[in-house]
Amino acid sequence: MQVDILQVATIVALVVLAAAWYLSYSASRLDRLHAKVEGAVSALDAQLVRRAEATLELATSGAVDPATSLLLADAASGALERHTHHPLSHDLLDGQNFAGREHTETDLTDALKAALTPETVAELRADPQGPGSDALARVEASALRAQMARRFHNDAVREVRRVREKWFVRLFRLAGRAALPEPVEFDDDLPPAVVD
Repeated sequence: MQVDILQVATIVALVVLAAAWYLSYSASRLDRLHAKVEGAVSALDAQLVRRAEATLELATSGAVDPATSLLLADAASGALERHTHHPLSHDLLDGQNFAGREHTETDLTDALKAALTPETVAELRADPQGPGSDALARVEASALRAQMARRFHNDAVREVRRVREKWFVRLFRLAGRAALPEPVEFDDDLPPAVVD
């Protein structure tokens, strides 16, 4: 009888150890996923700042008319004034949000779409050595990088949400007090004239 009790105790101990290891592994994985989201937010923020700076450079290059320049400069300045909000310095993901920047970034996209008509783009590209051509190329490149950064961020958010929906993650509160990250949605499509 003692052999049976010893075998049962050994099996139970192994099962408990395996479960503890799996929970520890899952918590570490979830922590890494949250860190990935944090990095993606920072990368997205940096790319959006570059997009706004490139737009401001185009606005001040003298290559577009004054009304278009004012429209672009106003939208770019508004985008540069917004900051991602981190309410607690010790936990950068706690309550992290995009601080309402979606509207501001959509406004910048709308301004780019309104300003970069097919005629304007053709005019800027006609002089490859001109300041407008370089500024347009930087706007295009930075806008593409911002699109990719937003997609990477949203993919990371989807992965965190997928893992956090698992029953054992909820049951054992493996996410701790970390807020559930939200995807960032705004219009970041390039003007059709630039894409062509």
